[in-house]
This record gives sequence, structure tokens and C-alpha cells, in this order.
Amino acid sequence: MYKFFLFLCFPLLIFSQKKIEGTVLNTRQEKLPRIAVEVYDSQNKLLKTIITDDHGNFILEGFSGQPVKIVVNDLEYARFEHYFDPEQQDRPLIVVLRKDTRDIQEVVMTKPKPLVKRKIDRLEFNVENSNITSLNVWEILKKTPGVTANNDVLAIKGSTSILVTINDKKVMLTGDELKNFLENIQGEELKSVEVITNPPAKYEASGSAVLNIVMKKNNVEGYRGIISSKYIQSRYAKGMGGITQYYRKNKLSVMGSYNLNSGTYYREGTDHVYYVEDQTRWISTMNRKDRNKSQNTLNFNAEYEADSLTNIRLNYSGYFSPKSYGIYNVPTLIYNGQNIAESDYTTVNDHHSRSVNNILSLQADRKINKKSQLTWTNYFAGNNFRKYQNVLTYLNFINQPPGVNNFLTENKNNVQLYSTQVDYQWKNENWELESGSKYSFVKTSSQLGFSDNENGELQYRPEKSNTFDYKEHNFALYASLAYSPGKWNFKAGLRTEKTDLEGLVSEPYEVNRNQYWKLFPTLFVQYTTDNNHQFGLSYGKRISRPPYSSLNPAKSYYNLFSYYQGDPGLKAAIIHNLNFTYTWKEWNLDLYYRKEIDPSMEISYQDPDTNNLIYHYTNIEKEEAYGLSLYKNLLIKPWWNISLSENLEHLENYFIGVDQLLYKNKVWNLFSDISTAFILDKGNDWKLEIGHRYYSPSIQGTFRISGSSSTYLVMNRKFFSKKLEASLLFNDIFKTSGEKVSTKYANQDNYFLDYRDTRSFTLSLKFNFGNQSVKNAKPIKKVEEQERM
Repeated sequence: MYKFFLFLCFPLLIFSQKKIEGTVLNTRQEKLPRIAVEVYDSQNKLLKTIITDDHGNFILEGFSGQPVKIVVNDLEYARFEHYFDPEQQDRPLIVVLRKDTRDIQEVVMTKPKPLVKRKIDRLEFNVENSNITSLNVWEILKKTPGVTANNDVLAIKGSTSILVTINDKKVMLTGDELKNFLENIQGEELKSVEVITNPPAKYEASGSAVLNIVMKKNNVEGYRGIISSKYIQSRYAKGMGGITQYYRKNKLSVMGSYNLNSGTYYREGTDHVYYVEDQTRWISTMNRKDRNKSQNTLNFNAEYEADSLTNIRLNYSGYFSPKSYGIYNVPTLIYNGQNIAESDYTTVNDHHSRSVNNILSLQADRKINKKSQLTWTNYFAGNNFRKYQNVLTYLNFINQPPGVNNFLTENKNNVQLYSTQVDYQWKNENWELESGSKYSFVKTSSQLGFSDNENGELQYRPEKSNTFDYKEHNFALYASLAYSPGKWNFKAGLRTEKTDLEGLVSEPYEVNRNQYWKLFPTLFVQYTTDNNHQFGLSYGKRISRPPYSSLNPAKSYYNLFSYYQGDPGLKAAIIHNLNFTYTWKEWNLDLYYRKEIDPSMEISYQDPDTNNLIYHYTNIEKEEAYGLSLYKNLLIKPWWNISLSENLEHLENYFIGVDQLLYKNKVWNLFSDISTAFILDKGNDWKLEIGHRYYSPSIQGTFRISGSSSTYLVMNRKFFSKKLEASLLFNDIFKTSGEKVSTKYANQDNYFLDYRDTRSFTLSLKFNFGNQSVKNAKPIKKVEEQERM
């Protein structure tokens, strides 16, 4: 009978347990998510660890009848301890974390490695104040979990269809221009890198993933700055000099930086083409040497607090390369079926190019009340590119008299993008609502002028010249809702985008118009256990629109027998992403599946009738991939840690070959980055890191790409009360980063060997001047506008 009585009373006993709510804040009254709150008994025995939710809240229950102590020991803040009796606690607990002044006498704090945080919709790689800020942003991205930069192409979990943003603003550069731009941004300007494999509805739907680079805010009163210089020795020398300046006073904060790069860039390769029809082999050796005396990168950020409810931010980024030039001398030997070189030709390519890229954004934030905020963002980006080349070919074919061919091409590309976006955010303790709209307009203009030699005179050829104009209007609406009841976190969103595009080709005349509506749902679920085990599941649908330059069908000639060609009829790819994540004590696992329908990419094919090797940007049928990604930072000793970043993937590409048959290209590939770091002298921040990256063989459309690897060593130390920092970087020490990219099916049999001159030695020097102390930073006080909220 008593068991039945206890059974009836058991729910009452459970609900009679006293619950104590609490909130973790910093001194700016900002609520801190994902903070571990440890609960100890009177004997200092750990009873439980509770993780604050996305709004900094936590709940204590089940501790009645005994005094307890709560402890917060976060890396970014001073240790917090508080004793209390749960029976006598009748108000919510307010935990205010303060910066440890002993650790922040200098702007640059000492931490052995960056901190990785798993949020419900992204992985945050916090590099601020870490030992890798001595590197540039490009090198930091290569060390970011889940990101690879094989062959100077960024990828996230094997997918190269990604959107790169800076402070959530789109960067319109790709390829070598993107690499050069990011190399000219110094690591000390960087706060974190966000790897967003399933971007929420707030982000535009373009790309399979988003790589968001978050720049620092200036929180130090007064004026300070950094002077930096760099010397790079690979095959040829390169150098960099720059200055970054910060100023903050009352409501105004300003940051400006300028970097100048100069040097010679080298790349070597060999093309092999076998024509089964006549059993000849064409082998071309190309050693490319380009000189660039002036690569200029300018960044400017200004933030003004109009009042305590209104913030205005102005951002500008510019990249200007007035002239890159070089002369390529490319010999080609043609072997017959008996492996005898019976013909040859030599190409001399004299060229120069100019590139200008500007990004300007203006953002205004307005707090409506304590729970809601409105943001208006305007964004403009422009990219202007010019390239001129004079190609001279000396021909010496069997059974033909020697001859000379000469042609000139001039490419002009201009891209302009404007967008305006309004975002509304409302949140309370458990719920968060985001909604907004965006309009963007893109206009591109590409002109190709072609002239060749006839009877000793250069003649303009309108039939080989081309003008391509492209316009795209995009209108988007989105809404997302997040709910965080405690251990569980939920977030769901829906974005719809209407695209209206028009492409006009002059030669041959063609007009391509298209309109479409697409829906892009996203869903996120996350669960955190009492022992801080974190599980996540997410799904997102995305779209990958082809690069604007790849829509131009004009033939861009490398030499007399090879050219690149785009396609104005390219289709946008639809991408489905599914991710399962697990996080515990800096173990980060990500099991993923990705399917792309009509992905676009560059492939090559050979034409036996003209002996042309053609690089064509086109759609393939589909791509499927599934894999497992792992990141772990192991602290062996206080002065020694090991970092592991691994990605194992099965990848399949389906494409229609030149014989109109469906082919399947598949591979298991592995990316591995293992590094170990040592603190040689804590007092002088003297650190050493050695690492090794390995890329197993992979595929891209028709291509099969051989494996490659790279071993690196980086060491940095600070002098003169940490005002001077010196860094040494040895990259690709054993020169093992070269690749073989091959195509072999039907009558296609070609490959090229590629090495990008990555073995290098870099010496960097940085000097900090001005006010480097944050001890005098003023706290933010509530003023009249906030009091009325």
C-alpha cells in the first residue's frame, strides 16, 4: 500500500524541487552563450556542469538542503566563484564575468591555440589573440577546421562551391585574385572564421556553404597602430609592407590599414595530350613567370554610436593591382607512334593585366526595444579587370614549311553589384525570430577583341571578337525561428528567392533570358547533455549560381592550340546538405551528406580534328558526397599541444562525355592536417609549430587529381615588452605539393603536371605602437534612450 502511496506522491515530490534560474553576463551586460557553470558541494566535490543556452541562461535544480558553490572558469574571463544556500535563494542568480586584467595588459594575449566553438548553425574558429595571428588571412583559412585550400582553391568538406564573406559581406573575387586579396590582410585584424556548412535563412542561398571572415572591433581607447613587413623567398623574392591604425574616442571608432606587396610569381607545368586517332603525343612545357610591382590592399572601418540605441558602420575594402606582366616561352614537341619527335612549335606569350576591386558597405542598427532590433545594410562591389596578350607562334611541322602565326587579344571585364537588405530580430529568454528582405542587382560587361596577322599586318577579326552583357535581379524574403528551452535548441527557416536574368552575346548573336522562384528551407536541432556532450542535426537546401566570368562564351586563347571557353546557358546547381555533428571537450565530429544537381565546373577535352585542347566551364549531371570530418586539439602539457584536422570523403561525379555517354567518376579521398605546437618561452611568447598536410587523390568532373602533401614550420617570438614580433615560416619544405591532373575516357587521354612554387621561406616583423593597454577602457553606461526601453 505504501508503494502505491509513494507512486501517487512522486510527481508532487518532483515538482516541489526548487528551481533557481540564472544568467551569465559580461561587464557590458551582454549575455554569454555556451558558458560552463560548475556546481560544487561544501566538500568541493563537483556535482554537475550546466551549459548556458544561446541567451546566457541556466537553471539549477535538485540541490536543496545543502549549500553549494558555482564556479565559472572560462578562458576569456577571470575565474568566478559564488557560495549560496538554495533554500534561501529567492532571486535569480546574476553572474557577471570580468576580463582578467592580469591577462590583458597587452592587446595581444597569450593562448596556446585558437578556440573552436560549435554553435547550432556554424563552427566558430576564434583566432583572436592566438599564436596564428602572425600569419595572413589566407594561411589562417588553411588552418581552419573543415576548410582546405588544395591547388589554391578553397573548399569546405570537399565542396568548392562556397561563398566567401567578410563580416557577412560578399567578396566578389575568385581564384588567384581572391588568394592575393586575402594574403594582404594581416591576421591581427582578424577576430574569427565562421564555417557555416548549412547557412541559415538570413544568408543568401548562393553556394553550398559560407566562409565568413569576422574582423576585429576596436575596443581600446585612444590611438594605436601596427607596422608590419614581410620578406618571402620562393624561387623568386616577394615583399610586403603595411601599416594598420586604430583610433577610438567616445562614440567614434576608426580602423584603417594599407598593405603593399611586390614580387615575382612563378608556376611550372607540363601538358601531355595523346591522340589515339593518329597516335601522336603533344608535350608542352610551360614555366610561367609574372612580375607584379604593386599590389595594394586598403581596408577602412568606421563605427559611430549616434545614441545608445543606434549604431552606424561604414566599411571599405579595396584591392588595386595596376600591372602584372610576363613573357611565357612555351616549347611543344609532337611525337609520332614510334616515339620520335617529328614536329614542334614554340609559343611566346607576352601579356600584362590590371585588376581593381572595391567593396563598400553602410550598415545602421537600431534597437526598437529590449527585445527587438532593426538593421539596414547597403552594399556595393565593383570588379574591373583588363588583360592584354600578344601571342607569337613559330611552327615547324613535318611535311610543311616553317611558319609564324601572331594574334593579339584584349579582354575587358567589369562587374558591378548593388544590394540593400533589411533585417528584423526579436528575442526573449527562449525564442528568437529573424526576418527580412533583400534586393540585389548585378551587371557585368565583358569585351574580347581579337586580331591576327594576315599578309604581315594585324587585322581585327569581328567574327572572333565578342561582347557579352549580363544582368541579374534577385529579390529575397526570409524568416527563421529559434527556440531554446534548455538542453535542446531548435531553429528552422525558410528563404525564397526570385531571380530574373538576361545574358546577351554579340558573336554569334544570342539572348538568354530566365526567371525562376526557388524555396530554400533550413532546419537545425541541437542537444547538450549534463556532461557537455553536444549533438546536432541540420538540413539545408542551397543554390550555386555559376561565376559571372564563366557565362561568357568567348574563346580566351592560351596559345594557338588551346583556349578557355564559358557557356551563357549554364544552369544554377541545386544543393542538398545534411549534417550530423557531435562535440565534446573540443572533439568536433561532423558526419555529412551532399548532393548537387547540375553542378558547374571547369573540365577539359581534346579535339582530334583541330588538335585543340579546350578548357570548358560547363554543367555536369550531378555530384554526390558523404564523409566524416574530425577536429581535435590535444593539450599534452601546458607548453605542448597537438592539433588534428581530418576529413574522409566518398565523392562521385556523373558527366556526359564527348561521345554522349554517361560516365561516373568516383573516389575515396582523405585530407589530413596534423600539427604540434610548443611554447618555448612563455615570458616572451616564443612559440614553435610544425605541421603536415596531406591530400589523397581526388576528382573534379572528368579530372582525376593525384595526391599531394606539404610540410610546414612556423616560429614566432616577441621582444621589447612584446612591442616587436618576429615570425619565421617555412612552407612546403620538401616540395611535395605538385599535382597531376588527368582525363582518360573514350578517346580522351590528357594530363598536366602542376607546381605552384609553394616551397618558400617567410620572415615577418610587426611593431606595435601607441596605446596598447585596455585598462583605461570606459565601460558602457545606460543612457536616456536605454532607460526608456
